Amino acid sequence: MKTAAIAIAAALLGLLAGVGAMRSTAGGSGYQVPRTADGIPDFNGIWQAVNTANWDLQGHAASQGKMVALGAAFSVPGGLGVVDGDEIPYQEWALAKKNENAAAWLTRDPEIKCYMPGVPRATYMPYPFQIVQTPANVLFAYEFASASRIVYMNSTDESPAESWMGFSRGRWDGDTLVVDVTSFNEDTWFDRAGNFHSADLHVVERYTRTGPDVLQYEATIEDPKVFTRPWTIRMPLYRRLEKNAQVLEYKCVEFVEELMYGHLRKKAGT
Repeated sequence: MKTAAIAIAAALLGLLAGVGAMRSTAGGSGYQVPRTADGIPDFNGIWQAVNTANWDLQGHAASQGKMVALGAAFSVPGGLGVVDGDEIPYQEWALAKKNENAAAWLTRDPEIKCYMPGVPRATYMPYPFQIVQTPANVLFAYEFASASRIVYMNSTDESPAESWMGFSRGRWDGDTLVVDVTSFNEDTWFDRAGNFHSADLHVVERYTRTGPDVLQYEATIEDPKVFTRPWTIRMPLYRRLEKNAQVLEYKCVEFVEELMYGHLRKKAGT
């Protein structure tokens, strides 16, 4: 009996030690991050931001939309902002351009033309996206414009060309997925408020699972041609929990053909 009691006590101590170790890897929260068969944190699933960052990264009050005929259907909802300190550190010339962009939003915003949204904007548009993991790569598939990107894990490869979604290389920092994104073109915006960047944009993203259905997202943005210093956005991303949740097809190019090319239509009698 004494031997059995000692064995049970030892087993309990081992169990408690294991629980303590699990809690330490989850940042002391007590949450145990689920893992794939390969032992890496499991981020597989369909996720979505629930905020107004796509309207404006910074805090803003509700306001009338620029399409008056739509009334409240396309007015701007207020938002608390997702930028650390609520300040985007523009150079003087760049702030003037940002304000020009905002005033001409209906003709300048790449989203209106169904261009791929870029990073980090694809993350907080009002549409879901899916993460699919393998040991070598992580796929992000976005609903808007059927955009996607591959995160090449532990890669030293360089991008062959600039692109809308950039070139993503990833690594694990504990239980956090860190994604280094470079090689952008200069044609995407951060939001509908006219916030923009140059082709020198460099984004470092951090994804950390903080609960069964929550990812904490952080992106540090650097562009010395446009900003005076790096700046960071933060927000939670939530898992879509509906039965049979999926990313649906949203190929919006055909929806903008009249907007972009209607003036080229051959007129009757010509």
